[in-house]
Order: sequence, then structure tokens, then C-alpha cells
Amino acid sequence: MNTKNVGMSYKDKITLLSNLSTMLTAGISILETVDSLLEDAKGNQKKLLQVLREDLIQGKHMYITFSKFPGVFDKVTVNIIKASEEAGSLDVTLKDIKTHIQKEMEFIDKIRSAMMYPVLIFVVFVLVLIGILVFVIPRMASVFVRMRLELPLPTKILIIMSNFITQNTIGLIVGFIVFVILTMVLYKKNRFIIFAVIFSIPGISELIKQMDITRFTRSLALLLSSGLTIIQALELTENVVLRRDISRLIKHAKNNLIAGKRLSEGLRSQKNLFPSMVIKLVEAGEKTGSLDKSLQDVSEYMDYQVTRTLETLTTLIEPIMLIMIGFIVGGMMLSIIAPIYGLITQIGTR
Repeated sequence: MNTKNVGMSYKDKITLLSNLSTMLTAGISILETVDSLLEDAKGNQKKLLQVLREDLIQGKHMYITFSKFPGVFDKVTVNIIKASEEAGSLDVTLKDIKTHIQKEMEFIDKIRSAMMYPVLIFVVFVLVLIGILVFVIPRMASVFVRMRLELPLPTKILIIMSNFITQNTIGLIVGFIVFVILTMVLYKKNRFIIFAVIFSIPGISELIKQMDITRFTRSLALLLSSGLTIIQALELTENVVLRRDISRLIKHAKNNLIAGKRLSEGLRSQKNLFPSMVIKLVEAGEKTGSLDKSLQDVSEYMDYQVTRTLETLTTLIEPIMLIMIGFIVGGMMLSIIAPIYGLITQIGTR
């Protein structure tokens, strides 16, 4: 069975982990738990449980099975499971992972819902623009040609654009499909090139930074509370962030720890990347020996900051997009009406 391409939704993962945790906490053996869950399992969840059952019968650990499904469980989750199995606290850890995935799902849903309206406006605008250029302009252009009107420059530009689209429809569709495929291939091979373009947009860069700090601190807190060393935890969290500069800073902080320095010193080395409040909370956690708790507090604080930034961005983006769309569509309509108005004026003067 090819397990590398198997995926699972957040809801299915939460359900699976919750059921495993509940039944193990109740004292049911792990093999009996898997057999019980297999009775009602469907789709990819059933595939995972079948592989898990086979591995358990062969005497393998759960983390080995989870590592076979990279599309379902990332390295952070696999290593947490490994540490919990060695410590004998699998039931508690599964519950913690479930909570972590649930927070991650809520975090992503929050971002999606905030961006839904601007994206919808943009899609409607593109469809209206294409509709005008494909259906309205060609008919008006034929009328203008028959009347031999002297057309203003904006109207001529619209007609040229309309002719180009209508005469090269198949080529444009093929080009668009090729562009989408190339973008997907580029994303899989080197996603940071695409991210670099997106992150250069004003406002987006700060939002991504806050998102990265939230995911980094939340993942690091979970790894530390599961019993992993801070060096191991930092190695795993290098890849949970999107921005390369933050990934490099995490690696630098890890090297500083190996050299005998503190985590807060490594995070402070890159100015303006991590907020001073975040570094102070990390420093306080190091001094009191409760770094995992401090990191959890930081993730909750940064989650709140992401919510505020999203609200600010959407509040600014929506009216700006509406004004731009109104200006462009209004300009196009004026370009169509202007020649007609000129014709009416000429008839009136005669």
C-alpha cells in the first residue's frame, strides 16, 4: 500500500486521536482499541488503522506507523508520539496532540474566513471583466464600425483587448492551465520562491511573521512538554514556519544553545524579527524552569495578534478593492457610453 500520498482532514485526525486517547485512558489495550475503531472506520482513516494493526501485531511502535503517513502526521507529531511511547504516557499525549491539531484547525479556519470575502470580490470582478470584454464589447464594436464613429483612446484599447481575447481564447485557456501546473510544480519543488513573492506584499509579511511565531511557539511548547530536549524540539520546529528568515533564526538559536547560550539570546540576535515581549516571556520561562508554559502563553498572545492583524487587513482591503473595481468597471462603461453620447450630440446639433 502506498501510504505517502494518503491524506486526512483535520476533523478526521481529531476524531481518530480523540478515540484512541479515550479508549487507551479507559484501560483498553492498543490492539483492541484499533480493532474496535476499524469496525466503523472508512476511507483513509481505515487504511491508516489497518497499517497500524499490522505493525502492532509485528511488535512495532505506533510512531513507526504514523511516520509512514507524512501526508497525515508531520515530523513534530511523530516525534511526540515516539517520546510518549518511551515515557509510557501515550494516552495523555494523544489528547494533547488532538488539542494542538484542533487549535491549528481553528487558526487556519480563522485565516480562511477572513480572506474569503476579499477573494470572492476579486473572483466576481474578474468574471465581470471577462464578461464585458467577451460579450459586451464585441457587439458594441460592430455598432461603432457600422456608424463609422471616431472612437476615443480608452474605447479603442477596450476593443483591442476584446479582440485579443476572443481571437485567442483557446491559447489563453491553455496558457492559463500551463501557468497553474507550473506554479504547482514550482510550489512542490521550491515553495519559498512563491512565498517570497507573496511575502513582498505590504501587510502580508507582518501577518505571516505573526503566524510563524504562533505556530513555532505552540509546536515547541508541545514538544518540550512531551519530554523532548530543547535541541531536538528546535530541529523539528525549523520546518513548521513559512518565512526563511525565521527558519534561519530558529537554527541559529539551536546552535547558540549547543554553544551553551540561552534560547532568548538566540531569538534576540535578529532585531525586529521576534517582538521584545515574546523574548521577555521566553527569558522568564528559562529563568523559572517553565519554558513550555511560557511558550504556550506566547502562542496564545500571538494568536490574538494574528486575529487583530487579520481584522485590520480585511477592514482596509475590502473598501480599497471595492473602490478599484468600481473605478475600473465604471471606466469601462464610460468608454462604451462616450461614443454613443458623442453620436447623440452630433445628431442633436444637426
